[in-house]
Amino acid sequence: MIFLGKKEFRDKVHACWLGKSIGGTMGAPYEGTHEYLSLAGFSSDAPESLPNDDLDLQLIWLQALEFSGVKNITAQTLGEYWLAFITPFWSEYGIAKSNMRKGLPPSVAGDYANVWKHSNGAWIRTEIWATLAPAAPAVAAKYAAEDAKVDHGTGEGTIAAAFVAALESAAFVLQDVRELLHLALGYIPEDSRVAKTVLLAESCFDSGVALREARDKLIAENADIGDGWFQAPTNVGFVVLGLLYGEGDFKKSMLAAINCGDDTDCTGATIGAVMGILGGMRSLPKDWRAHVGDTIVTGSINMGVSWIPVTSCKQLSERIFRLAPAMLAENNANVSIHSGKTKFDAEGWKERSGTNFADMWKRMQPYTFCMPFAFFTAQVRYCEGPVLLPNGTACIMLKLYNNVKAYGNQPYDLQVRVLLPKGVTADRTAFCVHLPHWSSLTTEYETGEIPIRFSADETLPASVRVVLEISAEGHYTVGYVPVVFLNEIVMQENSDGA
Repeated sequence: MIFLGKKEFRDKVHACWLGKSIGGTMGAPYEGTHEYLSLAGFSSDAPESLPNDDLDLQLIWLQALEFSGVKNITAQTLGEYWLAFITPFWSEYGIAKSNMRKGLPPSVAGDYANVWKHSNGAWIRTEIWATLAPAAPAVAAKYAAEDAKVDHGTGEGTIAAAFVAALESAAFVLQDVRELLHLALGYIPEDSRVAKTVLLAESCFDSGVALREARDKLIAENADIGDGWFQAPTNVGFVVLGLLYGEGDFKKSMLAAINCGDDTDCTGATIGAVMGILGGMRSLPKDWRAHVGDTIVTGSINMGVSWIPVTSCKQLSERIFRLAPAMLAENNANVSIHSGKTKFDAEGWKERSGTNFADMWKRMQPYTFCMPFAFFTAQVRYCEGPVLLPNGTACIMLKLYNNVKAYGNQPYDLQVRVLLPKGVTADRTAFCVHLPHWSSLTTEYETGEIPIRFSADETLPASVRVVLEISAEGHYTVGYVPVVFLNEIVMQENSDGA
């Protein structure tokens, strides 16, 4: 069991958000800079806190958590909050919202026609998951990945979010940067571009490569992804360079990351958050704290009105402090926030970290979404994307999971009906599926993939919705799974990166 001291936890959470505000404000004027910088501090003389979507978006997740409850936070839930509250229309944000408005579920919306799926928009908003799940990196990484799927699908942007969330969560109890890096790597695929870039940054530092040269090596490593900047692997690598070359000093670490250029507000903000968690409020430089103050200035969530959930880092920290126990309890995390001092078994905890995450990445396939119901979860995978053209064909794969993972529960014989719109036919419209259960003899609790093929006539609207109706004899729950196909020809460049 890990015991987090209340006083220390509250202090670190406040330092996390204030550090993020400091870094975002310092880096904001240089966002998109392609050359190496030589900053020594803030470029403006007047104290101010600048708006930053890195922090803005997380205030909406706070609302989602408080309104919908910890248990109900999924990509589908967060997708609805995107559409309701978040204003940006650019890059992956705009693409995801446009795709969702066409009827695509959030995780598919993040994959479809999205050349920005490897970009920075998700890992920059992970602090809320890390602070709600302190010392529980598996929980933080899980929620961060669920969040990231909305606008990054299965791209490197989602992998980066899981990595950063795990690192920030672990930083509540681990102090050594190397330990943090390698622990966080355990939560992402080792063949991912993010993982390779993190290791390259570490190798550069260990080899005595100068910071500027190390920065150039990371850019060259990922130059083939997207437009060469604003991409997650490189910019996460800059954060790692900041943590390593900064050698534990807040100012040195932040300047090292920001001076690498590119997405400077994001790298600076994340460095500030991590250093704030590591060292608490006393680690934040007093002159930099004075420059930004404690006020949160927003620019991406107002939707034409002045309402925002909180107005200061202190307020945000207190709301997080109240929610964290519920998050830890809901996810059966072995963490307790108590009135004493922080205590935990470092070795035993690290050994348990990062286990069983391979299954999550295996399940997270392109053009795939899940819908949970009371006793089962339906997973749908578009075979070749969510497109159905006039006189054309399309295919999905249906897979079902038994949610009752306990010995002794009964298997389910599910009935599936395929409800079709006008102009669309299917090779099967009604069939039965045996959903196995856990027992003393097996731990299988899922079906294989079941193909369903569709054909369209020549008169097809811009989009069509197929509905899978799933029920079981003797159970009142009936699951309805909408499957939307778009009638459009999409021209996009290859955005698969690695």
